[in-house]
Amino acid sequence: YREALPLIPGAVDAVRRMAGRWPLGLASSSNRPIIDLVLEQAGLTASFVATVSSEEVGRGKPAPDVYLEAARRLEVEPRGCVAIEDSSNGLRSAAAAGMAVVAIPNREFAPDPDALALAATVLDSIGELTVELVSEL
Repeated sequence: YREALPLIPGAVDAVRRMAGRWPLGLASSSNRPIIDLVLEQAGLTASFVATVSSEEVGRGKPAPDVYLEAARRLEVEPRGCVAIEDSSNGLRSAAAAGMAVVAIPNREFAPDPDALALAATVLDSIGELTVELVSEL
């Protein structure tokens, strides 16, 4: 990750757009060192008020634990959160936590149709993620 950061094109801009409007949390299946390194390398550490690794909770995705902990650290109710996800387990996890979910399917590992059906909306790319869209959820 130090030499070639595998970021989705447009992800940094999308995070900054959202962070300009709301406090952001990150609920990740990655371990803490990877989360911290990627955020640092991408210049996004300050964009997130709360970051949670699934290693820090009882159960990983698709269980809702990592999302519930992120909401707790943000001091907000899960139903007041919107999760952005690209994977089957992530979609299931966020939906089980009671959050509205925006799916931006991973093109290499497309989510299962049943998981995708849990999303409030499905976007083709992260560039379509706007403050206006999230505000409506």
